[in-house]
Amino acid sequence: MNAPFAPVTGAVRLVDLADPGEVARLELFTARHPQATPFHRPAWFVSVARATGNHALALVEERQGEIVAFLPLDAIHSPVFGRLLASSGFAVGGGLLTREGADGGAIFAALEELALRRSCPAIELRGGVLPEAGRGWTLKTESHCNFARPLAADDEAQLLDVPRKQRAEVRKALANDLDVEVGTSARDRAAHYAVFAESYRNLGTPVFPQGLLGSVLDAFGDDADVLTVRHQGRAVASVITLYHRGAAMPYWGGGTQEARRLRANDRMYFELMLHARRRGCTVFDFGRSKTGSGAYHFKRNWGFEPEPLTYAAWTAPGAARREADPTSSKLSLQIRLWQRLPLAVANRLGPLIARGIG
Repeated sequence: MNAPFAPVTGAVRLVDLADPGEVARLELFTARHPQATPFHRPAWFVSVARATGNHALALVEERQGEIVAFLPLDAIHSPVFGRLLASSGFAVGGGLLTREGADGGAIFAALEELALRRSCPAIELRGGVLPEAGRGWTLKTESHCNFARPLAADDEAQLLDVPRKQRAEVRKALANDLDVEVGTSARDRAAHYAVFAESYRNLGTPVFPQGLLGSVLDAFGDDADVLTVRHQGRAVASVITLYHRGAAMPYWGGGTQEARRLRANDRMYFELMLHARRRGCTVFDFGRSKTGSGAYHFKRNWGFEPEPLTYAAWTAPGAARREADPTSSKLSLQIRLWQRLPLAVANRLGPLIARGIG
């Protein structure tokens, strides 16, 4: 049975995600909603919760049997970072989707009640309709930006569309002895995770569980794939991409130490642009980056303009604010220490920590 909230939010309820019919309703709602992202789909937030040992939840508001508001959630627990309700977990997007007649205030009130009931002192909403600042809520617009632009009409136009300085790097990458493979086989997944894990260790970041990445590939089916760049048979750069409404969204990617010398990351993203257009995509969504970070400037070098994102965070009365920002001074020492770990040790410990970052 679905669990209704108190009468004040009687139209708002938790969805029974064990019911395939209810999950199908959510997939249909997101498919029809113009602001929906891949991270609103049950294929995302249910899969990542299952793969990380967390708990997927979904709040909806209904009017006359029709969904008019939907908020996907992952309840995330970490012994390091504490408990969190995130919309959506392990994602750069999500947040509340509404249609005419929705009462956002009722959803946010139910969300706060849900957080307290589940002993979660923190909530993060990554986009969507946001609450007003105050009563425990804060809004941040300066921390992250998204980067997206249209794809060009053909391969040569795509190369010419890259700014001159970065285009020179792409030309050098195209001249190197590199092979490109696309697929979702066990070979593709293993190559990607090996590269991804090394890249994350080098950044000082605990790597996600391999099952998390695989679960997303499985859930998205033809709407996701892996592109890998190899040098003499060895994977040196690899990225998982989601495809959504004509947009290619590279999400989990990275390169080995050798990738820089070979310009494998430049080759990877250029080849992905070509591959995306051949799939029928018209937009390349480079995703979000921390404002002013290396990734932020890398994307600008490709000719992408930053679009500031607004996120909302809530802290329960009397609770300390959650701190999981890798750029904070509090975590800088831990990051430096993590970068020095042997790769085998980082790969063993990383998933135990990363599954609680959210």
